[in-house]
Amino acid sequence: AYKRFSELLPKEERENACTARVPKSQILTLPELRANPFQHRICHVFSTSEDQDDSMSFEDFLDMLSVFSDSATSDIKSHYAFRIFDFDDDGILDRKDLEKVVNCLTGQEEESGLSNTEMEQLIQNILEESDIDKDGTINLSEFQHVVSRSPDFTSSFKIVL
Repeated sequence: AYKRFSELLPKEERENACTARVPKSQILTLPELRANPFQHRICHVFSTSEDQDDSMSFEDFLDMLSVFSDSATSDIKSHYAFRIFDFDDDGILDRKDLEKVVNCLTGQEEESGLSNTEMEQLIQNILEESDIDKDGTINLSEFQHVVSRSPDFTSSFKIVL
């Protein structure tokens, strides 16, 4: 992990990799993230940058690797997946978050190709399946409940470096 992290730094900074920060643009060059539709959200969630530039320290990088590893528990994976899907960082998945998730998953950042009616029906179906307290949003515990019923979730939520 240290070798992969330091290789993302310019040669002159590699000696100080433990204290350096890798810019988001370099993190996104990792083959494992390059094709991930949530690449920008992953960098945002794992970055501890005070500048809010989504750069990563070596510790941030290790945190990301550990969450996406096979040994991470389903609870940890689902917690971070929830944070990644929570585009406005407000602690709930509302209709706007769900629409962005669908657009990312369909490869359409702006337009999913779904009509407004189709998008609304899909979001309604997601909420009917997940929104246990019927408040129109999905909180972390509701999300984790849904994930617990999906055995494929943990195997699909990984990055191998």
